[in-house]
Amino acid sequence: MSAAQRLRGLARKEIKQILRDPSAILIAFLLPIVLMLVNGFGISFDARQVSLAVVATAPDETVRGMLQALQASPYLDPLLLPNMPAAEAALARGAVRGILVAREDFAPHLHRRGGAPAGLALDINATDPNTARLLEGYTSGALAAWMGGEVRERRLPQPGGVDLQHRYWFNPELRSADAIVPGVIALVMTMSGTLLTALIVAREWERGTMESMLASPAKMGELILAKLGCYFVLGIGSMALSVAMAVTLFQLPFRGSLLALAPAASLFMIFALGLGLLISTVARNQFVASQVAFLTTMMPAMMLSGMLFDIASMPWWLQWLTYAVPARYLVSILQTQFLAGDVWPVLLPNLAGLAAAAALAMVATLAVTRRRLD
Repeated sequence: MSAAQRLRGLARKEIKQILRDPSAILIAFLLPIVLMLVNGFGISFDARQVSLAVVATAPDETVRGMLQALQASPYLDPLLLPNMPAAEAALARGAVRGILVAREDFAPHLHRRGGAPAGLALDINATDPNTARLLEGYTSGALAAWMGGEVRERRLPQPGGVDLQHRYWFNPELRSADAIVPGVIALVMTMSGTLLTALIVAREWERGTMESMLASPAKMGELILAKLGCYFVLGIGSMALSVAMAVTLFQLPFRGSLLALAPAASLFMIFALGLGLLISTVARNQFVASQVAFLTTMMPAMMLSGMLFDIASMPWWLQWLTYAVPARYLVSILQTQFLAGDVWPVLLPNLAGLAAAAALAMVATLAVTRRRLD
């Protein structure tokens, strides 16, 4: 029997097993949907309708205009309170995230030509530093827009200084989803690809199916190639489903090309499937394989890939460690593809990293998988 005939027979066996056992299809297509929905909608660095207490002594037309400007912001939910004790109590019990204080001399100083500038005080609950920074930025932005209107309408003296014109590249709306969802796709690829082979092949070890295959005339490389080929198709289907959800459900732009995305997805899927085969061969138990797969794929993919945290802000030794996490390269490729396009100086080094990871996973799998059962 030729190698081609043996491969066809092994492929038919894998296809029949996939059709008889729906767990592989569930991992390939149901798991991505769940992960995309939960992480895509659940993980967000945006803060909308942040409660802000406003304390203004003897409110007049100026303070009412400032309050209207705060109310016009989609990110703020201002609440006018009578005094500081009431505002501090609301801040302590978590009803508001900050307190904006306009003192009695605010309006006179605002309309006075020359002299000391009008002052406002902003007290923020900083138990969540990210929300605290966002609240400061949102409030400053709303007040700056309001002050611009006051200068034009009341012909107030224009303060000197720098007129800063800013522009946001690649993600002009500053949406968290645009930055996070590409990382979620990498997480989906990591989990589905690894679990496809780790759990299902471990089950074959438990049931004795692998022993029968090892006793067949097929060579070890042919056994691994047949498994990789069939589950590779499922993994690429999982990738296509995730990208389709990102574009349609989360409204992400896709500025790159499938020609550049296809090799990245293929190389990473080869790595993930090879890692799953390696885990299943070493563990030979579904429970142990699932735990090892979780620890070696999901946690590094979330923490060390740049999906949630900027790698450049990590300690230097941890930055070096991220190079050992293949999800890092896929996250960089996906973020570039979705938000910037085919930027080859970014894509090529990351494709090289994925190729090295895929080769290493396959070499390790071939080295560990042997015909002996001891």
